[in-house]
Amino acid sequence: MPEIDSRALAALVRPGARIALADGTGTPQAAFAALGDVARERGGVRLVLGWMPAVPEGLDLAAFADARTVMPGWGLRAGVAGGLVRSVPARLSAVPALVAGPLRPDLLVVAAVPGPDGLSLGSEVSWVRAAVEAGVPIAAVVDDALPRAAAGPPLPEARTTVIGRVRRGPAVVPVAPEPSPEHRRIGELVAGLLPDDARVQWAPGQLGQAVVRAILERGRPVHADSGLLGDPVVDLDEAGLLASTPVATYLVGTPRLYDWADAQGRAGRPVVHGVEVTHDQARLAADPPLVAVNTAVEIDADGQVNVEGTASALVGGIGGHPDYAAAATRSGRGLSVVALASTHRGRPTMVERLSRPVTTASHDVDVVVTEHGTADLRGLDRDERRAALARLWV
Repeated sequence: MPEIDSRALAALVRPGARIALADGTGTPQAAFAALGDVARERGGVRLVLGWMPAVPEGLDLAAFADARTVMPGWGLRAGVAGGLVRSVPARLSAVPALVAGPLRPDLLVVAAVPGPDGLSLGSEVSWVRAAVEAGVPIAAVVDDALPRAAAGPPLPEARTTVIGRVRRGPAVVPVAPEPSPEHRRIGELVAGLLPDDARVQWAPGQLGQAVVRAILERGRPVHADSGLLGDPVVDLDEAGLLASTPVATYLVGTPRLYDWADAQGRAGRPVVHGVEVTHDQARLAADPPLVAVNTAVEIDADGQVNVEGTASALVGGIGGHPDYAAAATRSGRGLSVVALASTHRGRPTMVERLSRPVTTASHDVDVVVTEHGTADLRGLDRDERRAALARLWV
């Protein structure tokens, strides 16, 4: 028996419809092939995508009349570069308004996990809740292996059509490589900036690993409040250094993380919330103090940040970088930190002119950290800021 009922899916799609595909590690991959088949059969079907941490194998992007993403991620780089996907420049906090307005879908396709009150989202919520609350019909692939990690109500039964059942679970994203000496030094410097009772947002990858490692070595509890939540949060929990239940909108990691989020098969651990919650600047700026630790592809002499890519290649999307940075500058005892190695593949990460448009404005950056030290830019004028930054690229 096929995993997906293609006829049930086709009955929900009219010619020219716009379909939104839930994103993250729990994207409903089992439905990808059927979506392409339905799009070719109906004609003129448009597609809205979000953050894809892996290449969406089996999804025929060429079958759609228009495909665009609000946050490309690594998985959609080739699609964007090949002209099959348009990348919409939007901070993550603005995406709910897009999917409830100009990009409002006619159908939302999700993966869902059974729970005590019905079907619920699993390893992420992201912007999907906004489409649900806008009244969009839902096609659900039931995945019994997803973690029960989503806060909030179950999917509305009256608007949800089950189109298949699988047991796949979220995509496995390996833990980042061992941090380099430069990243370890940066992590130590960042940990030294944390106030008591800090709420920390960190970027994934080697830098995030290094920051969490330094927090573990420091031995002082923190609150985890980050767009992406990976395996390092389990390290914090096992060390007794989580001061509260973490808050995130995506889980991205290995089975160790997903098992932790599922609370070993009990009632689940409600750690993932909609973007309307996670990226709300008023919530983020409130106590406990928020220290947002983000990185950059490059930074210019004024402290403007680019995270989208180089001149020749898309690396990522805007995402929550400007949301967390702006909120952290408003947080009492908080800090907006941009942390990056001074070189990448032999080239300086400080440039005279950014390769792409500005992601995060210089006035939303409080502190810049490289392996050479820390530049506290608060209260400095433009000339003083340039001088302080220059000392980090020696």
